[in-house]
Amino acid sequence: MHVRRDDMVMAVVGKDRGKTGKVLRVLPGRKRVIVEGLNLHKKHVRANPGKQEQGGIVEREGAISVSNVMLYCTKCSQRTRIGHRVLEDGTRVRYCRKCNEAV
Repeated sequence: MHVRRDDMVMAVVGKDRGKTGKVLRVLPGRKRVIVEGLNLHKKHVRANPGKQEQGGIVEREGAISVSNVMLYCTKCSQRTRIGHRVLEDGTRVRYCRKCNEAV
Protein backbone atom coordinates (compact mmCIF):
# COMPACT_ATOMS: atom_id res chain seq x y z
CA MET A 1 0.00 0.00 0.00
CA HIS A 2 1.21 3.49 -0.80
CA VAL A 3 0.20 5.03 2.55
CA ARG A 4 1.28 4.22 6.08
CA ARG A 5 0.11 5.16 9.55
CA ASP A 6 0.76 8.82 10.49
CA ASP A 7 0.99 9.93 6.81
CA MET A 8 -0.88 13.04 5.74
CA VAL A 9 -3.33 12.21 2.96
CA MET A 10 -5.90 14.08 0.90
CA ALA A 11 -9.26 12.65 -0.17
CA VAL A 12 -9.51 12.55 -3.96
CA VAL A 13 -13.18 11.56 -4.38
CA GLY A 14 -16.33 11.42 -2.29
CA LYS A 15 -18.10 13.80 0.04
CA ASP A 16 -14.81 14.82 1.72
CA ARG A 17 -12.95 15.58 -1.54
CA GLY A 18 -10.09 18.02 -0.98
CA LYS A 19 -9.88 17.55 2.80
CA THR A 20 -6.66 16.40 4.41
CA GLY A 21 -6.02 14.33 7.51
CA LYS A 22 -3.61 11.99 9.25
CA VAL A 23 -3.91 8.23 8.73
CA LEU A 24 -4.94 6.62 12.03
CA ARG A 25 -5.13 2.96 10.93
CA VAL A 26 -4.28 0.95 7.84
CA LEU A 27 -6.34 -2.15 7.04
CA PRO A 28 -4.25 -3.90 4.36
CA GLY A 29 -6.44 -7.00 4.12
CA ARG A 30 -9.45 -4.89 3.16
CA LYS A 31 -7.38 -2.24 1.27
CA ARG A 32 -8.84 0.55 3.40
CA VAL A 33 -7.55 3.31 5.68
CA ILE A 34 -9.08 5.28 8.55
CA VAL A 35 -8.23 8.97 8.30
CA GLU A 36 -8.65 11.52 11.07
CA GLY A 37 -11.58 13.84 10.35
CA LEU A 38 -12.69 12.18 7.10
CA ASN A 39 -15.75 10.02 6.37
CA LEU A 40 -17.42 10.85 9.68
CA HIS A 41 -20.59 8.96 10.58
CA LYS A 42 -22.76 8.89 13.69
CA LYS A 43 -22.81 5.89 16.00
CA HIS A 44 -25.25 5.31 18.84
CA VAL A 45 -23.31 4.25 21.95
CA ARG A 46 -24.81 2.70 25.06
CA ALA A 47 -23.65 4.01 28.43
CA ASN A 48 -21.27 1.79 30.40
CA PRO A 49 -21.10 2.84 34.07
CA GLY A 50 -18.40 0.26 34.82
CA LYS A 51 -15.98 2.00 32.45
CA GLN A 52 -17.25 5.51 33.28
CA GLU A 53 -18.47 5.94 29.67
CA GLN A 54 -21.40 8.16 28.85
CA GLY A 55 -23.95 7.10 26.25
CA GLY A 56 -25.23 9.11 23.33
CA ILE A 57 -24.55 9.77 19.67
CA VAL A 58 -20.84 9.86 18.81
CA GLU A 59 -19.22 10.84 15.51
CA ARG A 60 -16.53 8.40 14.36
CA GLU A 61 -14.28 8.08 11.35
CA GLY A 62 -15.16 5.34 8.89
CA ALA A 63 -12.84 3.42 6.60
CA ILE A 64 -12.02 4.81 3.15
CA SER A 65 -10.71 2.83 0.21
CA VAL A 66 -6.99 3.41 -0.21
CA SER A 67 -7.57 4.21 -3.90
CA ASN A 68 -9.60 7.27 -2.87
CA VAL A 69 -6.74 9.01 -1.03
CA MET A 70 -3.39 10.40 -2.15
CA LEU A 71 -0.34 11.27 -0.12
CA TYR A 72 -0.18 14.98 0.80
CA CYS A 73 3.31 16.48 0.66
CA THR A 74 3.72 19.04 3.43
CA LYS A 75 6.78 20.60 1.76
CA CYS A 76 5.13 21.50 -1.55
CA SER A 77 1.59 21.63 -0.05
CA GLN A 78 -0.14 19.51 -2.67
CA ARG A 79 -1.25 15.94 -3.21
CA THR A 80 1.32 13.82 -4.96
CA ARG A 81 2.33 10.40 -6.11
CA ILE A 82 5.29 8.85 -4.39
CA GLY A 83 8.41 7.16 -5.66
CA HIS A 84 10.88 4.83 -3.99
CA ARG A 85 14.61 5.33 -3.96
CA VAL A 86 17.58 3.61 -2.30
CA LEU A 87 20.10 5.89 -0.61
CA GLU A 88 23.86 5.37 -0.56
CA ASP A 89 23.74 3.74 2.88
CA GLY A 90 21.23 1.15 1.61
CA THR A 91 18.06 2.52 3.25
CA ARG A 92 14.88 2.79 1.19
CA VAL A 93 12.94 6.06 1.32
CA ARG A 94 9.73 7.33 -0.26
CA TYR A 95 9.90 10.68 -2.02
CA CYS A 96 7.51 13.21 -3.47
CA ARG A 97 7.42 13.05 -7.27
CA LYS A 98 6.72 16.79 -7.56
CA CYS A 99 9.41 18.30 -5.32
CA ASN A 100 11.82 15.31 -4.97
CA GLU A 101 11.88 15.61 -1.16
CA ALA A 102 11.84 12.57 1.12
CA VAL A 103 8.51 11.92 2.78
